[in-house]
Amino acid sequence: MQNQSTKKLVFVSLCIAIGLLLPQIARLLPIANAGSVLLPMHIPVLICGYVAGEKYGLLTGLVLPPLAFFLTGMPPLFPVGVSMMLELATYGLLTGLLYRLTKGKIILPLIGAMIGGRIVYGIVNTILFGMSDIPFGMEAFIAGGFVTALPGIIIQLILIPPIVQALKNANLVIEN
Repeated sequence: MQNQSTKKLVFVSLCIAIGLLLPQIARLLPIANAGSVLLPMHIPVLICGYVAGEKYGLLTGLVLPPLAFFLTGMPPLFPVGVSMMLELATYGLLTGLLYRLTKGKIILPLIGAMIGGRIVYGIVNTILFGMSDIPFGMEAFIAGGFVTALPGIIIQLILIPPIVQALKNANLVIEN
């Protein structure tokens, strides 16, 4: 059991490191608001949920945005960073939980986590932006959560299933 916990913590650390690195790479691309378009932090958090389980996926999602802020200044801590913490935590939690509940299916947990994370994104942003007297209605939710993020959503749907399958094939997915 100790060995499993150690493996999970090592994998969480790797996912956090990748989650810190990918946005920096995305910033180099000639894309305005590359983080909002490509969603680079989402990928390692989603994968972490599959590999290490829901608790560690949730932890990774909670830790990554504030750590990125303290190390790089991005994302801004409030309201974006707080919103991302809860959104990413939901991704990590739901991929791990749904992966376990579907007995190893990959696509269904990914889609479920993406929908659940976006719902949390909308709810949290409505609350946080409302506290700041900045309107965040359905148009802003659709624009930010789906239209702007569509390339990132497509990237996730294309990249994550084969990565998780390769990790499964290599016996690197840690059974909960």
